[in-house]
Amino acid sequence: MHSVARNSRVEMRGSMVERYQKLGLKHSLNQPYRYPIACDELSIIIKNAYSKLPKNLQSLIFQDSLAAFRLLPQMQTQAAISAAQGLLHSMEAALPKQKKALAASEFKQAMVTHRRRRKVQLVLEGRSQLPQDVLVHVFGFLDLKSLVTASLVCRSWNVAGSDNHLWQCIHLSFFGKSSGNPNIIRLTYDVERISFTPANITAANVDWKDAFKRAYRGISIKVTSQRGFCKQCNSIVWLSNSRCSNECYGKISDEHQTMPASLEQV
Repeated sequence: MHSVARNSRVEMRGSMVERYQKLGLKHSLNQPYRYPIACDELSIIIKNAYSKLPKNLQSLIFQDSLAAFRLLPQMQTQAAISAAQGLLHSMEAALPKQKKALAASEFKQAMVTHRRRRKVQLVLEGRSQLPQDVLVHVFGFLDLKSLVTASLVCRSWNVAGSDNHLWQCIHLSFFGKSSGNPNIIRLTYDVERISFTPANITAANVDWKDAFKRAYRGISIKVTSQRGFCKQCNSIVWLSNSRCSNECYGKISDEHQTMPASLEQV
């Protein structure tokens, strides 16, 4: 009887570790556009569940958190710094004294390195600028959050990030169009709205960035975390422009049905 109970506990611990690893937080920390979200998810896990988790999972989460601080110097946005600070605060509130001190030391060292790199970057800025058409082409590969962040870097990047054709592609990627009526925009979450364009206005005359803002406002709360539950993958996945980023069972990601998930649900 005791053997059965012990085996059950071992299986449960293994299941919890597996579920955590499926979140892919360690890998996501290496991607600048996902770094803030990964830090937020680690912060929530530590704040709400760390003390209740098995020791092996606690150790895994702690090491991932330290890795987040070590990667911070490579990040260039205030959102990344704020997320790392939030992670540190959660660790200081939930971790034992020795681990808390180690986390604070790692964060402090990371911030010193980040400031030094930032100074060098400021000196190098302006020495070389990519042509606008090249910038627009590169920005076309970014997800929405990364594009908005890149547009804040400098004036030339802001101009490229506001390219009308670029935002038309983003609008179509997020919302698509009903095949029967070109003036109906079909949203990702099975909601239809009347398009912003009367039938006599061509796509070239539309301010696509403004149109996207107005259409996105209605669903922004649902997609803020960039996470969702994919029925095809049967797991929490990253969303790429509201779609599952995975490719499994030989099917492309467009065929995966996803439901938005908040940070707390993740």
